[in-house]
Amino acid sequence: MKWVTRERAKVDRIACPWLIQRFIDPGAEFLYVPKEQVAEVARTQSAIPYDTPEAEIRHFREGDEEFVSFDALLRKFGLSDPALLELAKIVRVADGGSGESAEAAGLVAAATGFREIAKDDLENQRLQFPLYDALYAFCRSRVDGRAAPSPTGR
Repeated sequence: MKWVTRERAKVDRIACPWLIQRFIDPGAEFLYVPKEQVAEVARTQSAIPYDTPEAEIRHFREGDEEFVSFDALLRKFGLSDPALLELAKIVRVADGGSGESAEAAGLVAAATGFREIAKDDLENQRLQFPLYDALYAFCRSRVDGRAAPSPTGR
């Protein structure tokens, strides 16, 4: 299946493809286009749009809390792995959510650097997937009680 989002991805728009390919659609193909072209490309390419305001899979609010597209994918596909839920907290803060997290700050720094050195979004995605694999492994060890809590207490 094809998935489409806005170009110049950094955090949530790379975390989502990682989640999709690892847990939802292993054969997924990702398209990154200018924001004004997402709807048209979704229609003409039969692609699922994500992390864009008009898409079903997008940021949302519940009460006072803001959630990101990564959270929307977890909900839509019924993914409840505790390590994924822990990773979602990191992605949420890194993507501009409220709160502080050493892991989120590191993710923002790494994601920004990868975006700067990658020739395009697909290379950025390829470079960052091992980072998300490592963060997921870290979250699994945290959930299992083998990793120390974040220095910020989260």
